[in-house]
Amino acid sequence: MKTIIFTDSCCDLPINFVKENNIQVMSLRVNLKGEEIPDDLGESINYKDFYRLIRNGEMPTTSQANVGEFQERFQKYVNDGYSIIYIGFSSALSGCVNSARLAMENIKLDNENADITIIDSKSASMGLGLLVYYASKMLKEGKGKEEIVNWIEENKLRVNHWFTVDDLNHLKRGGRVSSSVAIVGTMLSIKPIMHVDDEGRLTPVSKVKGRKKSIKVLQEKIVERIVNPEEQIIFISHGDCLEEAEHLKGLITSEIKVKDVIINNVGPVIGSHSGPGTMALFFIGDSR
Repeated sequence: MKTIIFTDSCCDLPINFVKENNIQVMSLRVNLKGEEIPDDLGESINYKDFYRLIRNGEMPTTSQANVGEFQERFQKYVNDGYSIIYIGFSSALSGCVNSARLAMENIKLDNENADITIIDSKSASMGLGLLVYYASKMLKEGKGKEEIVNWIEENKLRVNHWFTVDDLNHLKRGGRVSSSVAIVGTMLSIKPIMHVDDEGRLTPVSKVKGRKKSIKVLQEKIVERIVNPEEQIIFISHGDCLEEAEHLKGLITSEIKVKDVIINNVGPVIGSHSGPGTMALFFIGDSR
């Protein structure tokens, strides 16, 4: 049976890679200036335009793909004889995985042989993208569905997510930091260092003073924690700050040899909560 990989738009992978590898992406949505816009990896709204609007004071809200949308997309491929692997945005941050599971159960009521596997990645942004990238690579190499699923389950909690933000007020709006922390942190140019834990939650780890130091800490984390770097493709996502992302890449490659570095934008859904200037780094370590 043929296998197809599904994910959602919070993977933040480059659109060209997704299209070239026939990865099916469920779009979450962002409501901006009264208009509901699909988060479809930059096709419906240009990343620069999105971040410009936020810098100008717009406050978007977000919503997930619903059960009906998942069911319709899954059903099409089940009818065409495919096995499905859905690798979803962390269930601690979104209801997409639950919607996908409900859709799978609905399909199985009529077709108990439908072959659908739902994976909670416990990951976000290009941490999710990293898992999808390797799953797609394995599929292209002729690996079977079971082998791909087992690899993801065995390795997903090794995917390190390290990130910082430039403006604490976006995290304040999302309830990630208190108003007092955001005010004081902004006044003192305090930048948080955060990661995604084993439950898939955003967790503050430390605070540093100044933007340059926060980016340097990301480099220090990968040097400290990466395993077999020469075999790894590492991922950097950013909130419309490409020059700084390239600077982080340079800091990393000056210290360790990696196979490749893929840089892409943080999409509108995650960017609505993290804001312009977000810088995130993803790689495989022994643990998170």
